[in-house]
Amino acid sequence: MSSEITQALEQAITSLVTEGKEPSVALIKARLADPLPIPVIIKALQAWKKNAKVPKIEKSAPTLSQEERILQLEQQVTALTARIEQLEQQ
Repeated sequence: MSSEITQALEQAITSLVTEGKEPSVALIKARLADPLPIPVIIKALQAWKKNAKVPKIEKSAPTLSQEERILQLEQQVTALTARIEQLEQQ
């Protein structure tokens, strides 16, 4: 997944340079097939301007809401409690 994001950014920047245009956040965003957050595009553009290379960009896992985290933790507690009870019976 991360290589796909990096490749898409490199492709967008390369196509702009080939056309003789100065890459900018807006132009790169317009060239991307899948939308990316602006900070990611800015980071890639800054790195490209410094080193003429786009850094490897990884997509992070989505953060859970508080309710989802609580539900997940409750399920873990239930599963662990059942395991403890099972071990105590042995």
